[in-house]
Amino acid sequence: MGILRKLVKQADSLVHAGDPDREGQLLVDELINYLGVKGAKKNGIQRVLISDLNPNAVRRSLSQLRSNREFIPLSTSALARSRADWLYGINLTRACTLQGRKVGYNGVLSVGRVQTPVLGLVVRRDQEIEAFVSKPFYDVLALIQTQDDQKQQFKAKWLPSEACQPHMDEEGRVLSRALAENVVQRIEGKPATVKTLESKPSRQSPPLPFSLSALQIEAGKRFGMSAKQVLDHAQSLYERHKVITYPRSDSRHLPLEQHDMASSVMGAIAKANTALDKAVKAADAHLKSKAFNDKKVDAHHAIIPTAKAISAGRLSAQELKLYELIARQYLAQFYSDHLYTDTKVTLDIAGGQFRARSRMVRELGWKALLGREKKSGEGDTGDHVSEHLPTLSVGQVLQCIKGECLEKQTQAPKAFTDASLLAAMTGIARFVSDSELRKVLKETDGLGTEATRAGIIELLFKRRFLTRQGKQIRSTEAGRGLIDSLPVQTTRPDMTAQWEATLNAMVSRTAHYKDFMGDLIPGLTTLVEKSSTTLPVALKGVKSAPIKRRKPKAVKKPRAKKLNAK
Repeated sequence: MGILRKLVKQADSLVHAGDPDREGQLLVDELINYLGVKGAKKNGIQRVLISDLNPNAVRRSLSQLRSNREFIPLSTSALARSRADWLYGINLTRACTLQGRKVGYNGVLSVGRVQTPVLGLVVRRDQEIEAFVSKPFYDVLALIQTQDDQKQQFKAKWLPSEACQPHMDEEGRVLSRALAENVVQRIEGKPATVKTLESKPSRQSPPLPFSLSALQIEAGKRFGMSAKQVLDHAQSLYERHKVITYPRSDSRHLPLEQHDMASSVMGAIAKANTALDKAVKAADAHLKSKAFNDKKVDAHHAIIPTAKAISAGRLSAQELKLYELIARQYLAQFYSDHLYTDTKVTLDIAGGQFRARSRMVRELGWKALLGREKKSGEGDTGDHVSEHLPTLSVGQVLQCIKGECLEKQTQAPKAFTDASLLAAMTGIARFVSDSELRKVLKETDGLGTEATRAGIIELLFKRRFLTRQGKQIRSTEAGRGLIDSLPVQTTRPDMTAQWEATLNAMVSRTAHYKDFMGDLIPGLTTLVEKSSTTLPVALKGVKSAPIKRRKPKAVKKPRAKKLNAK
């Protein structure tokens, strides 16, 4: 620190080069204040915004310096969030922990603006699963045949009319077997008239490169890696091996200048992993996907391979899996769009409406690299999706050969996994009821940040609020007891949305630090009082995580000086 203080004193002018985000702004501003920079030198500090470490991008940023005073509101909002999170966490954690002691729970009952709503998600999902009662429902499929010489066949699904509403649940599923079987009997052998026909050519762009959360979700699905494992391996690929870019990024876009490096990056990929050699050869470095967009790159760009070549043998098995995943997603930006044609037909059979869909692939494009089409069966909309439909026309009369009644069972909500819990944290808006608050969370990063989400989940395991059952993440008695004893607003994400709305307004100068903190203190006081008067009786008899106490450092006794004998 002494060296830094000396250099700052010697400098004629200073440039703030912290990360171009809220925390990056505050971090360097606090350092400047700590070093005692004042007067004209402080007022003259300039700000450089660097989101891409390529030399050309850095030079361009250095040529576009701005006054650091423009970013005071950004720094103030970061300070407000930091202080508010500290006050919220330390006071509620202390209040709940002391209440826990009264019922014999000796562990730390940690509460936080982010960790507690995440725990609340898991607890409520587990409660929904336990309370769920499966019930049967029924679909009707009609086997349709053309009346030409070819006699082509396909299946169409029955669409119940409004008259069937008394026999359906809130999700539109038919609960009456008798009704479904009656439809089967009515349609057998009857003519099927084509009422509408829609054929639409479509294209699907390559999926964007990974942000950290997107990488953690995909690696969790494919390899069963936890969020922390993904972050640790990605950090190793970045710091130790230097074969990927900054991993704690929340962006899925790339600066335009990165496109010029495509050939060298692809060459490094081919050398690092011979399994991707064919994928590299099939890529077209001249293509430019929608991922390349300067306007959508903030503090950091998406995670991609670097131009450094490395032997696959130098990577661990998990590191290699992660590298290949990142590399494939990057290479997909240089493949053509996936082209297909969706066809949808509605039929009238004995007064009932039936519908069928088909998807014909015209060009695999990037899906040849990352994935294949779904097999025929039920599509995302619930329609029956066939591999193909015959050539049809509106008014054409076909024949219903037979009907089929399919009995199915409603399924309980799925328990969270690492991947789905991360997806819930990044898409937390859907768990908020208020439409305005939901909009705020859609425009922000959700619960937590790219760098903190893995740590938050691991903390909940460390506190023994969560446990693993295979790939599933389930809440423990301690986790449920804590959520049940807390005020409801602390266990839901709505408050995070309210805070973010105010913090964003602070950045745009339409809200003030004093007002935010002034509203926070009375509300927090009320929450602490509620928590201090509620005994967490559900925690009685529940074992807590052992508290690791630091051993005091042993004081070294001074050695006795030896007297030289004369």
